[in-house]
Amino acid sequence: MTRIAAIILAGGRGSRMGGIAKPLLEMGGSTLLGRAVDAAHAVGCDAIVVVGPRVEGLRRVRWAREDPPFGGPVAALAAALPLVAAERVLVLPADLVSPRDAARALVDAGRDGDGVCLVDDDGREQWLTGLYRTAALSERLAAFGDGVEGLPARRLLDALRVARVGAGAAAAADVDTWDHLREARRRVGAGTETTMADSSSRTLPPEALDAWASVLRDRFGLSEDDLPIALILDLARDVANGVARPAAPFSAYVAGLVAGRAGGSPEQVRAAVAEITRLAAAHGAG
Repeated sequence: MTRIAAIILAGGRGSRMGGIAKPLLEMGGSTLLGRAVDAAHAVGCDAIVVVGPRVEGLRRVRWAREDPPFGGPVAALAAALPLVAAERVLVLPADLVSPRDAARALVDAGRDGDGVCLVDDDGREQWLTGLYRTAALSERLAAFGDGVEGLPARRLLDALRVARVGAGAAAAADVDTWDHLREARRRVGAGTETTMADSSSRTLPPEALDAWASVLRDRFGLSEDDLPIALILDLARDVANGVARPAAPFSAYVAGLVAGRAGGSPEQVRAAVAEITRLAAAHGAG
């Protein structure tokens, strides 16, 4: 039997959801990342490589990280492929709603050509949900050399002989917004689940965060520059990934304290955040 390995892409920024670690969102009693790993095992993958920040407690996987972090899905494939020895490799995003349906459709689609990718109901290729010949993928990556950072998946894969398979809207659906997550949880009967990053059932959508920030600005006489939401969320994400989740609010407090002692200007806030982000990255690498 032809051996199959899996690469699971779990290194995105989650920018549409406020910078949250999407692979750690829970649905149906498991994290999205755990569901993707289970789907790969279910279709017989011999080895599974997860590209993204390491998660404790996830068994029977190997870990890789794109260089630089958040360098995009093609950079993630380049980081993971050297760990793959199988003849074919299943590629799955970590935020699929129904990864088992996607994986089964791809494996059942046949073995001709260089691979097969999923298409959604509108006929659009989902290049990062596919099953490819490892050798063909390696050749394409080699053609781009070190220039894979930020490279669109289509540029990497559309030169291959790739079949398209439709498996319905559910198989191609992913979690890109809070509305997507709520709908996906409703479909699997898990509407009251929480996330690993939020121990309460009160998930905060971006519009609610904006409203709360407005309340704080009005009460304390702050400007928008005084309260840089994206910068703070990026800091929380980077510290949670590089150190641990409880370190995120603590580090945000330290950033404010350090910036306040230096004078409290927006530039000093950014400088404090940049230094803490650097320390978190070094801590995680160590």
